[in-house]
Amino acid sequence: MSIPFISFEEGEGVLDWIALTDALAAGHDLPKAEIGDTFLYRGDDTLLNRSAWIDGLGIAVKSATIYPGNRAQGLPAVNGGVTLYADATGLLEAIVDFHLVTKWKTAGDSLLAARRLARPDSRRILIVGAGTVAASLREAYGAGFPDATFMVWNRTPAGAEALAAAYPDTEAVTDLAAAVAAADVVTCATMSTEPVLRGDWLQPGTHLDLIGAYRPDMREADDMALQRARIFVDSFDTTVGHIGEVKTPLDTGAITEADLLADYYTLDAFRRESDDEITLFKNGGGAHLDLMTARHILDSWSAR
Repeated sequence: MSIPFISFEEGEGVLDWIALTDALAAGHDLPKAEIGDTFLYRGDDTLLNRSAWIDGLGIAVKSATIYPGNRAQGLPAVNGGVTLYADATGLLEAIVDFHLVTKWKTAGDSLLAARRLARPDSRRILIVGAGTVAASLREAYGAGFPDATFMVWNRTPAGAEALAAAYPDTEAVTDLAAAVAAADVVTCATMSTEPVLRGDWLQPGTHLDLIGAYRPDMREADDMALQRARIFVDSFDTTVGHIGEVKTPLDTGAITEADLLADYYTLDAFRRESDDEITLFKNGGGAHLDLMTARHILDSWSAR
């Protein structure tokens, strides 16, 4: 039996953002994932393996090679693949393009929270950052909120202008504080180590989606943003103690663990209590979400 390789292009042709978020929700009804990460280094180069095993769903190993020197050769700095194994037998079922899984996992993770926490009548969505993740957020949120118009802010205005030009109903903005104040949803995907979003800019009823910070020294929102909001995360295991967005305010006492209301394993708790409250979601990622996404990709590809 030949093992399928699902390319980025093949996967893109069969996927749907709403169906993916439903699959992520269903994945959290299964037993809690066992996850493990390993790192190997050679100078500036890195091999990262992220593994997850979910009883009833199978096993995935997502391997990423990070070679910063590739850029000088005109090659992508990050490459890799996802191997997916059968739950019952452990047999290799598929190899899935790394970038396909990463794109859909990252933006789908945020959209699942927004579908439950953002006001259903949200019509103005602000994307902070204009990189690769921002483009996938524009696609995902566009599917989840089809009547919305979009704003894009970026430290370099040309980046925001390029992203805005690629999509309808999307405009580049230069005043971040004013854009946050005008937005129903703010989704932030930057590489910032210092907060770029201030809590006093947020208006009642806003949903704030934080994606970029993935190390202990990274943050996108200040303490006031967390203090004004009801806080949710995708996984306590991959955010608390690991990501500065949560770790730093916990360490300083700006918030307590009791302020972290739920993760996706208590998904029924992801709900808005009033139209005026501010909700905040920290997207931390994790190999279990890669597994859920890769399984959904394989299922969708097989049924095409």
